[in-house]
Amino acid sequence: MTMIALLAILAIGLAGAFVGRLRARTLYHGRGSMHSMPGYHGWHVALWVLVPALIVWFGWQGVSSPLIEQQVLASPAAASLPADPFERSSVLAEARALAANPGLAAFNPISAQLAEPTRAAQHSFGFIGIVLALLSALAGGGYAFTRVRAAYPARNRVERAVMLGLLGASLLAVITTAGIVASLVFESALFFTHVSPWAFLTGTHWSPGNASGTDIDGAFGAVPLFWGTIFIGAIIAMAVAIPLGLMSAIYLTQYAHHQARRWLKPALEILAGVPTVVYGYFAALSVGPLIRDFAAAMGYSSPSTESALAAGLVMGVMIIPFVSSMADDALAAVPQSMRDGSLALGATPSETIRKVLVPAALPGIVAGVMLAVSRAIGETMIVVMAAGATARLSADPFASMTTVTYQIVQLLTGDQEFDSPKTLSAFALGLVLFVVTLILNIVALRVVRRFREAYD
Repeated sequence: MTMIALLAILAIGLAGAFVGRLRARTLYHGRGSMHSMPGYHGWHVALWVLVPALIVWFGWQGVSSPLIEQQVLASPAAASLPADPFERSSVLAEARALAANPGLAAFNPISAQLAEPTRAAQHSFGFIGIVLALLSALAGGGYAFTRVRAAYPARNRVERAVMLGLLGASLLAVITTAGIVASLVFESALFFTHVSPWAFLTGTHWSPGNASGTDIDGAFGAVPLFWGTIFIGAIIAMAVAIPLGLMSAIYLTQYAHHQARRWLKPALEILAGVPTVVYGYFAALSVGPLIRDFAAAMGYSSPSTESALAAGLVMGVMIIPFVSSMADDALAAVPQSMRDGSLALGATPSETIRKVLVPAALPGIVAGVMLAVSRAIGETMIVVMAAGATARLSADPFASMTTVTYQIVQLLTGDQEFDSPKTLSAFALGLVLFVVTLILNIVALRVVRRFREAYD
């Protein structure tokens, strides 16, 4: 029903745009004869068709839901509904699912009885919504068609509508971010009513499953999680990504033939498009056993396939494109005169790169590294599949280790009490991770801004 309504509204909007443009063309007698070109009048009519109709349609979806439920409850089949509000809402939700997909098996026999009344109510109120939306579309289109005149500023109206749409899109991103922050802060505040923030940020023992009683501060020491996140994402991964990313950027910008660059650069950036779960499988099935065998050859007793080194190496390969792309852009932005001046003074190409280009491009390179670090510390799938679940304060790269993101996944999955300190601790971890990532992104953006001011 929704698809039919949207297609009908779109068809009327296209027809309105065509009719409005055609009408404006009859009034156009050369440059200066109209305030706005005929195309703007067509867009003006289309907007007056689409915007009111869509507002009415989606508004009706919110209004009709309680009306549909009221009509279903008035049917004879609703007499056998349970009195408990939770059970009643569960039966009605299953009836709505059966009405949308009759092929589903009914868990509750009452839901099967209510499926047909629900489907009938949805069709009747859906038809009313389509009629109201189409009437709104025709009314809006008719009004806009009467505005098609030579002196009417259709261009100004259309440009203002586009500006409002862009403003709405920008505000949506801001509101979404504010909502995320507000939810994290609220749930974290509930967690910190049970656990001391100081104990959470400085404690060295993480065992939320064993937390019990009133004094549970000792079970929520998050330092091992922070260390695991830094050790895997900011030390091991960066030890792989920075040299490989920087050297690949230097080769592509300074040494590679343009034909080779045309193929190698997209091939390198494909790494950024590989799903992280694929990297996780690669780390768990290929890199992890190799690291285990290497550790056994070095004399480690009972090494595991889950290790910080396996996760960090694969994570470093994953974020090479982030470092390489930013370093590539930074090196390419260095003025050619600086290269030519260095070579003219007798420096070799390698000396020019080491002593002129890399120092000049350093702000852009640092910004790329910062963005890569923020990407690495927020990675989940590779850590879940290759690093292990043990909260450990250790600098041994062959040991299994866990991170903040892994613990968030573990705490929020399964049958958990949502208001327990164990579950709420996931939001506190998320808030810390959000703040750290935000700080890294701000630093990276400031460095990029300084870089652009220097070479624009």
